[in-house]
Amino acid sequence: MLGAPVDAIEPLHAGLENILVALVEEVRPHPNAERLRVCVVNGGAAERLNVVCGAANVIAGQKYPFAPVGATLPGGLRIEKRKLRGETSEGMLCSARELGLGQDGEGIWELDTDAAPGTRLLDAMPLADHRLVVDVGPNRPDLLGHKGVARELSAAYGVPFRLPTISSPVVIDVPPVRRVGRDTVSGGVHVAIEDLEGCPRLLGAVVRGVKVAPSPAWLVHRLEAVGIRAINNVVDATNYVMLELNQPIHAYDIARLRGPSVIARRARPGELVTTLDGVERTLLPDMIVIADDAGAIGIAGIMGGAATEVTSDTVDVFLECAYFTPTSVRHARRALGLSTEASYRFERGIDRSGGVEAMRRCIEIIQATAGGELADAPVELGPGPPNPPRIFLRPSRVTQVLGIELPWHAVEGYLVSVGATLVPKPDDGRIAVEAPSWRPDLVREIDLVEEVARLHGYQNFPAELRPFRPGQLDDAPIERAAAEVRRGLAGQGLMEVMPLPTAPADGPDSVRLLNPLSSTEGHLRRRLLPGLVRLVQRNWDNHVENVRLFEIGTVFTVAGAGERPREEHHVAAVLTGRREPPHWTGTGESRIDLWDLKGQFEAAAGLAIPGGAVQVEGTGWIARDSQGRTVGQAGPLEADAPPWAAPLFGYELVLDPALRQPAGFAALPSTPSSERVLALLLAEGTTVRQVEELVRQSGGPLLEAVTIESDYRGPELPSGTRSVAFRLTFRALDRTLRDAEIDAIETRMLATLAAELGIQRRVAGASGGGE
Repeated sequence: MLGAPVDAIEPLHAGLENILVALVEEVRPHPNAERLRVCVVNGGAAERLNVVCGAANVIAGQKYPFAPVGATLPGGLRIEKRKLRGETSEGMLCSARELGLGQDGEGIWELDTDAAPGTRLLDAMPLADHRLVVDVGPNRPDLLGHKGVARELSAAYGVPFRLPTISSPVVIDVPPVRRVGRDTVSGGVHVAIEDLEGCPRLLGAVVRGVKVAPSPAWLVHRLEAVGIRAINNVVDATNYVMLELNQPIHAYDIARLRGPSVIARRARPGELVTTLDGVERTLLPDMIVIADDAGAIGIAGIMGGAATEVTSDTVDVFLECAYFTPTSVRHARRALGLSTEASYRFERGIDRSGGVEAMRRCIEIIQATAGGELADAPVELGPGPPNPPRIFLRPSRVTQVLGIELPWHAVEGYLVSVGATLVPKPDDGRIAVEAPSWRPDLVREIDLVEEVARLHGYQNFPAELRPFRPGQLDDAPIERAAAEVRRGLAGQGLMEVMPLPTAPADGPDSVRLLNPLSSTEGHLRRRLLPGLVRLVQRNWDNHVENVRLFEIGTVFTVAGAGERPREEHHVAAVLTGRREPPHWTGTGESRIDLWDLKGQFEAAAGLAIPGGAVQVEGTGWIARDSQGRTVGQAGPLEADAPPWAAPLFGYELVLDPALRQPAGFAALPSTPSSERVLALLLAEGTTVRQVEELVRQSGGPLLEAVTIESDYRGPELPSGTRSVAFRLTFRALDRTLRDAEIDAIETRMLATLAAELGIQRRVAGASGGGE
């Protein structure tokens, strides 16, 4: 939840559960082997055990790790009772290497413990531990050091943290760092920066009289617990500081430095260096190197050179602690194909202000484990770290982004807990925040808001959805239209699908794909219905009988040469199966038919095409827009249907992005209406729509509604005519209408119809309907 999840928890030394602390009570020579000895071992049981051992360092009265019969060592070796040159061995005394606890395999590991014989080794020695594998993102290099992780947990839990103290037999006093320019001498070593762009900061210190030896157990165990091999007390100190404070440090043997000098500069063309892994590498001119007076001795931020490494003969040490530009380290690492723990950190950006603390910490550990004296105060070269960026944070912005209003003292507490410095600006309602140097990801106001949210706890924010617009721009008209159609069709019981827009070829206008996902669907679709039919067939394959699907999507047709395909938004739906589910009020056996399709089609046309109309066309219907263009059709569909499947129906419409008018609302009328039925004789070719438009025009504001009463054809009517009866509803909102007013309107209507369309009123009393 803090942003750096733990990917794994790995138990350390889990294979040592059966290893015991044993006391060797007697040691005697092996009667049949000169180099072997027979030990009498007290493993905690009443019976003493004979163990044959070849190590020369085993003495009576000393305690050692003991693997009894049946135990398994970390390497997989199972201990069994066996005879060695005629003597029975009932277990094994173990070295540190055999237990996976170090590289020392020459002798048996002598234990310095008061634990009684038979005590488990993990209970007697502080070996049992767990390694946390933390997933650190590239924006949080501070978490690559244990102090950074501790700082995060301290802020999250509200508890203080501190670095562990280094036990030392002498008092260690490291003087303050001495600031110099770009060139100085420290402890007799010439230190300089020639390339401030690649190395803007360099710290150096000289420790003389060290005794290089294996590190103490605490230091070895701490390094090996995180997978770092112990080398010697000086090198181990630099690795310890790198892991603890996320600051790589390199130690040089001053006796091997030519000059002696330590200089940060650009590599020279063709310059060579043999790195610590024994490989000779050719450097490029834009790489940053550490050099002495004779040439390069290390690749800056990546790996030191073998010529100046610290060995058991080293007496005087120069410590180099620098900040190298991430881009230069990344470029060199890629060019050389050499990735190290140091380069991993420098590439992501270490704390440019953290070198002083790291240098002091490294000197303390070296003096505590290897002795020696600091020849001079540590020096710092370069212009120094820049001032931290100042970010202005507005309380209103925090509330707007997070959706809740946090107390301002809580916001300040969260930011202070991660190391930020706050300066209130009460005049303009802001607060100035100086981000800590170890947090390069905090550069904008929104970064601070995210930090507040992270420390407040994402789980503590309300879970309900609230209306919010991510921007100030209105939705595109086509998106608003699609959203309205989607709501309407879903309300009618249809389920939306979103298949891929690919299909088989559908005529010469199909758009062919250059790199199709499937050989059978190598074109962009021209229509939505074929894809929906395939989905229905897939449902039928799974014995799903009742299917109601719709899709709102884009269709494509070929355009002119060199032009992009034409695109158009469509809406389509398919229906098959039962009209309604079984219920106690009915059988649920009736199936969807053409009239169900007509109702769905009319509803969809009303949503997708403002001002459109639906008309009969063959065995189905078509939809026309307000300009009379055909924009959709509906009817039965052909499909590969099983015998038990119901007929399949569907429709497809062009989605018109025109602005939808909101529904209007009016109060119920308080005056009565008056109705008349007007029967008219229409000639062939005259549409009901033409008649209705003229009736509405001549009816004026008092004509409230026009509906079709009947449509009749018969032999008693004049040839080439039909009788259509219209029911007319009249109403005045302020009074009751009189017959004389309605008669006058009706006379005007008949005169207009006769003049415009040659329509006559049908004689009353004729069959097929009338007035």
